[in-house]
Amino acid sequence: MRRPARTPYEIPWDPLHRIPPDLVSGFEAVIHLSGESVAGRWTEAKKKRIGDSRVVSTQNLAQALADAKQRPSTLVCASAIGYYGNRGDQLLSEESPSGTGFLPEVCRQWEAATHLAAHAAIRTVNLRIGLVLSRDGGALKQMLLPFRFGLGGRIGSGRQWWSWIHISDLVAAVDHILQNTFADSTTIVEPQTIVERRASPPGLQLTGAINMVSPNPVTNAEFTRTLAKVLKRPAILPIPAFAARLAFGELADEGVLASTKVEPRKLMESGFEFEFPQLGWALQNIL
Repeated sequence: MRRPARTPYEIPWDPLHRIPPDLVSGFEAVIHLSGESVAGRWTEAKKKRIGDSRVVSTQNLAQALADAKQRPSTLVCASAIGYYGNRGDQLLSEESPSGTGFLPEVCRQWEAATHLAAHAAIRTVNLRIGLVLSRDGGALKQMLLPFRFGLGGRIGSGRQWWSWIHISDLVAAVDHILQNTFADSTTIVEPQTIVERRASPPGLQLTGAINMVSPNPVTNAEFTRTLAKVLKRPAILPIPAFAARLAFGELADEGVLASTKVEPRKLMESGFEFEFPQLGWALQNIL
């Protein structure tokens, strides 16, 4: 972490500088989620922070893990469905090619930075994360205030696809990925807990890119209608595309106006079960 350690179980580190290999030696698995928020105006300085906080930090961590005396068995590193870019109505799986633009380029470099670990025989997973639904942060928190006052509505045409995931399913999916090396159902005894973990089908190794989204993406128009319905408010004030561009600049075309229809093919094929596969159910649970 970047702040000073507060307990013996915390290790401070600077993501933009070299990491001593002994600092990361001996862990069973490492999960790396560092990254500057993409929200805000994309000045050249902001773009550099967005890229460096992901690419440079991942290079430093992956190199340290590769050089460690006791390497982890698994490295799980965040990425994003921004990898695919603006793709209209195409249904995208992990096998789909990357798109064009700033975010796809950052995501390509971000995922490539983990190859240092993969080449050292560390199982490496790149989480292509969609719109995470949580009331504690992210896009949903920013949308709540105008929608609670009845000032919400679709953005642009509303036909762009938004691929989303409930925060609880995201966490459960990461756990599923970490546990997938078990060959069959296994009961693991933990302190004061007995946990039944159902493993992936034998022979299936969850590795490489994995789409972390619900199996039911929705258009922006459907998303805003559903959010308004859950909040019992109207959604009658659309934001024109030009207004979104004035407010968000370049982020508008690669973010809220971009259409990315993604399916979680690897998760579904591995037997993962979503607790919140439908948007209405997910929003009701959160709100």
